[in-house]
Amino acid sequence: MSQELHFAVSQFLYKKAELCDAYDWDAYLELYDEDSEYHIPQWIDDHNYVQDPNQGLSYIYYADRTGLEDRVFRIRTGKAASATPLPRTLHSINNIRVKTLEDGLIEAKVAWQTLYNRQGLEGCFYGHATYLLRQTADGFRIRRQHSILLDDKIDSVLDFYHV
Repeated sequence: MSQELHFAVSQFLYKKAELCDAYDWDAYLELYDEDSEYHIPQWIDDHNYVQDPNQGLSYIYYADRTGLEDRVFRIRTGKAASATPLPRTLHSINNIRVKTLEDGLIEAKVAWQTLYNRQGLEGCFYGHATYLLRQTADGFRIRRQHSILLDDKIDSVLDFYHV
C-alpha cells in the first residue's frame, strides 16, 4: 500500500465527514454505490456484536443505498420527526488504516467520533468503522460501511448522520 493511496483514501473519508456535517446530502449519497451495504450492528454482550443483520438486531441496516436515500428524503420533506430539527454535527476520523485486497477493492479501517448538538443538548457517539471501497476514475465509491458503535448508552436519536 502506497502513501499516495493512504492519503487519497483519507481525503475521501474526510470529505464524507465534511459533506455530512454540511447536510450536502446529494454529494454524500453519491459517495455510495447503488448496491452498497450500510450496517451498524447491536451488541450481544460486552464483547460480541451481531455479525449477520438477518440473524440479529441492528441499530441501522440497509442492504443497499435506497435505505440512505429514504432517510434523506424523510429529512428533506420533514417526515422524520426524530430529525427535525437536524443536529449540528462534527465528524472526526482518525487512526486510518488502508489495505488493498486481492480483488482490487480497498479496505479502510478507522476510529470515529461524532459530536452533536440538538435543541441545546450535546452528545457524542464514537466507535470503529470498516469501509470497503471501489476505486473509480474520479475517486472512490463505498461498497460497504460497517460501523461499530462503542457507546453503551444512547440518550438521543441515532441516525446515519451521527456515524
